[in-house]
Amino acid sequence: MSDTQTLIENRPPSVASLFLDRVAATPDAEAYRYPVASGAGPDAWTSLTWAEAARRVFAIAAGLIELGVEPEQRVALASSTRVEWILADLGILCAGAATTTVYPQTNADESAFILSDSDSRVLIAEDTAQVAKAQEKRAELPGLTHVVVIDPAGVELAETGDWVLTLADLERRGAAYLEKHPELIKERVAAITEDQLATLIYTSGTTGRPKGVRLPHDNWSYMAKAIASTGLVGPDDVQYLWLPLAHVFGKVLTSGQIEVGHVTAVDGRVDKIIENLPVVRPTYMAAVPRIFEKVYNGVAAKARAGGAAKYKIFQWAADVAREYAKVSQDNFRRTGTAAVPFSLGMKHKAADALVFAKIREAFGGNLRACVSGSAALAPEIGYFFAGAGIHILEGYGLTESSAASFVNPGEAYRTGTVGKPVPGTEVRIADDGEILLRGPGIMQGYHGLPEKTAEVLESDGWFHTGDIGELSPDGYLRITDRKKDLIKTSGGKYIAPAEVEGQFKAVCPYVSNILVHGADRNFCTALIALDEPAILAWAQENGLGGKAYAEVVAAPATVELIDGYVKQLNQGLQRWQTVKKFRLLPRDLDIEHGEITPSLKLKRPVVERAYKDLIDEMYAGAREA
Repeated sequence: MSDTQTLIENRPPSVASLFLDRVAATPDAEAYRYPVASGAGPDAWTSLTWAEAARRVFAIAAGLIELGVEPEQRVALASSTRVEWILADLGILCAGAATTTVYPQTNADESAFILSDSDSRVLIAEDTAQVAKAQEKRAELPGLTHVVVIDPAGVELAETGDWVLTLADLERRGAAYLEKHPELIKERVAAITEDQLATLIYTSGTTGRPKGVRLPHDNWSYMAKAIASTGLVGPDDVQYLWLPLAHVFGKVLTSGQIEVGHVTAVDGRVDKIIENLPVVRPTYMAAVPRIFEKVYNGVAAKARAGGAAKYKIFQWAADVAREYAKVSQDNFRRTGTAAVPFSLGMKHKAADALVFAKIREAFGGNLRACVSGSAALAPEIGYFFAGAGIHILEGYGLTESSAASFVNPGEAYRTGTVGKPVPGTEVRIADDGEILLRGPGIMQGYHGLPEKTAEVLESDGWFHTGDIGELSPDGYLRITDRKKDLIKTSGGKYIAPAEVEGQFKAVCPYVSNILVHGADRNFCTALIALDEPAILAWAQENGLGGKAYAEVVAAPATVELIDGYVKQLNQGLQRWQTVKKFRLLPRDLDIEHGEITPSLKLKRPVVERAYKDLIDEMYAGAREA
C-alpha cells in the first residue's frame, strides 16, 4: 500500500478528531489571522494560535451542548466569511452536531425555508440583519430555540428574552460548563462516527427550492487527507481565505488547513481583496474565475488609460505571456521540462520587467499558486496569468462531492483542464459524455428527498454530476459544459455556451457577465453586462464622462465598441457558434436579483426570464442562418 493510500485509508472518522490532533501537535503555532477594524486607517491584523482557537472552539461546543444541542442536530450558521465562522463551525462539529450553512445574502423567506427544512435548533447569526430575518419568521420556526449573534451592535437583546444571546455570552457559558465537565468535548468527539451528519449545504438552485446536501463527517476527514496528499500545500504556507464559507469550495479549504497546519488569513470582504493582498502576502489562495477576470480587465483598463503606447506594450506582453505559457506547458507535458526557445525567453524577460512583475507584486509578491474552481476559467485568461507567473491550478467538484474532486498537479498543471482526480476518487465518462464520480467525498444524499437522490446517485455509489467532459489518455479532465446547459440550435447543431462566453471574456476587457442564447433558434445571440469601473473609465476618455452606467451602455459609441469585440470573438468560432446579435444590459447581473449565485455562477433561466423582451427583440423577424 502506498503512503498516500495509507494516509487516506487510515483517516479518523471526523475533522473534529483532526482538529484535536492538530491542537495537540502544534498548540503554539499560528492558526488564523484576521482583521480588526482600527478607525479610519487600515485594519490591523491579529492572530490566534491553535491552542487559542481551541479554547474558543471548545467553549462554543460546550455552550451549544448546555443549550441542549444533541449529536447530529442542526445548528445553522448565517454569516459572511470571518474567523468566527470557522470557530463556530468547528464548535458545532466538536459538539457532535451538524452545521447548516446559510449565505448571508439569502432573503428572509428562503432563510426560513432552510432553517425549517433542516430542522435547525440554533442559529448563529452574524449581525442585526441576520437576526432580523429570524425574528421576522419566528412564528414559522417553532424548532428554533435560540439565536446566537456574533456582532450584537444594533440588536435589542433586552427585547428578545433568552431567545437571542451573543457569541461572547455563549462562550462564557460554555467555558463555565467545561469547568464542571472537563472531559465533555473529548467524549463528544470520540463518539462521532464516520457516517454521522456533519454539514447540510443547500444548493442554490435555478428553479424551485434549494436542496440540502447531506455531507457526513467522513467526507471532510477524507477531503482533509486527500488535499494533504496532493503535496500542493505545506505547513509553511499562508492561505488567504475570502471565499464564502457557506459554499462547499470555501468550506473544504478549512478542512485541508487543519490537516496540513498552515496559517490561514480570513477576511470575506471582497472589496478588501486588493488592499489585503500586499498585507497578507499569501503563498496560495483560492478564487472563482470572476476574480481573475476582474483583475485581468482591471490591468487592461489601467494600461489603456495610460495612453496608446502603454496599452500597446500591455497587448504585446499579454501575447507573450500566452505564448510562453502554452509552449512551456506543452514542453513539460512532452519532455518533463518547461524550457522555451531562447528568443521567446528573451521576450518574456522583457515583458516580465515591464508588466508581469507589477502584477505579481499586486498579489502580494509571494504567491506560489492560485486554485480556481466553482466555474470554468477562460483558457486565454488562464494562459495570460500562467505566463505572468501567477499559476492558476483549476480544480473541479460539486457540493455533492465535497468540492475537491479534481485539481491540477503542481508544476504539471494544464490550463484549460481541471487536472486529475484527488487520491481516492474514481471517475468515468458515460456514453453521453456525462462525468460520473465515486469515492469517499460523495454525499449521502439530498435531505428528505430520496427520489431526487435516486436520480443522481446509483446504488453502487456512482454520482451523476450533470457536467459534460472528456478525459485525456493520461487522466486530465476537461469540462465542456453543464449537460442541461448545452444548446441545440434549430439546425441541429450543439453549442456549449460556457465555452463561447469564456472566449468572449478573454477578448473583451469590459465584460462582466455574458449569456449566450440559441436553444431551438437558428442562430445565437448574447446578453452582455459590462464591468462598471472599466466601462466608466473608458467613457470618461470618449466623450461620455459624467454619465450614469445605464446611459453609457445605451450610447451608440459603447455598442460600437462592444460590437468590435463580438466580431473578434466570431473570428475564432465555427459558423453555427457565432453571435449574430447582442444587447447590452442596463445594469450588471447580481446576487440580489437572483441572477447569479453567491459563488458567482450565472443562473441562466433567471436571466433569460428577466430579459425575455430583449431576447425576443433580437429574433423578431430574423431569418439569418
